[in-house]
Amino acid sequence: MPAKYKNHSAALKQLPTNDQISRPLWISFRDDPALSVYPLHGHAWGEFIYAFNGVMEVNIDQVDYITPPPYGIWLPPNLEHSGLNRTAVSHATLYIHESLCEQMPKQAGILLTSPLVSALLQHLKLQSYTEDSAEHLRLLQVLLDQLQHAQLMGSYLPHSEHPLLKEILDYLHHNPADNSTLESLAQQHNMTERTLARCCQKELGMSLNEWRQRLKVMKAMSMLNQGKKVESIAFDLGYANASAFINMFKRWMLCTPDQFRKNSHPYK
Repeated sequence: MPAKYKNHSAALKQLPTNDQISRPLWISFRDDPALSVYPLHGHAWGEFIYAFNGVMEVNIDQVDYITPPPYGIWLPPNLEHSGLNRTAVSHATLYIHESLCEQMPKQAGILLTSPLVSALLQHLKLQSYTEDSAEHLRLLQVLLDQLQHAQLMGSYLPHSEHPLLKEILDYLHHNPADNSTLESLAQQHNMTERTLARCCQKELGMSLNEWRQRLKVMKAMSMLNQGKKVESIAFDLGYANASAFINMFKRWMLCTPDQFRKNSHPYK
């Protein structure tokens, strides 16, 4: 189990990894429970991980990458990584052997996929093709072709093992509507505002305000894909009205929540 999760091992369910892969292109669909973890592992297959519902976190060298649609995580072959599901997650993983990865990115990151990728993954999940059928193999090849042209991004939500900062981040994960000031959060944890601000820059590489906005965007994307109304999401995330939430979401995602929902499910 990854070191960053050892302190919480009693509360986390360890999931099996797919290490017995016999095909150059292979796809797996899973429904993982909340508070579950994939142990550190790696193999000769690159992985494209896409979450249909929920947000999955993949950790590589203490950097966390997230999988809210329409984003997916790309992991090059032979890269050791682990995974954490804070909430229940339904996801697909396309395994691509290293011999087929010449045109894929050489580094890990977030891939902004086309609507066709989302539609293909939904289709493959719902259909019961045999793994050897010509149609199944053709669709996997189309997926690979699409991923070779996807835009690689570096967006992620960092975490910290600093004892006091970790308490604050975990609290905000579970209470995204809490809009306490930096000063108030610092006082609650016996820190000065200045100390907390410096700690965030050192541990997260950003201010706590930026981190909180990224967290709210993550939570919003998951709730949008669950079909929740924009007004309800705004309230759940601590906004006084939908307009303030929409403005924040658009600033980060370059589209409105409704446009994001439509792009995530283009054929619904």
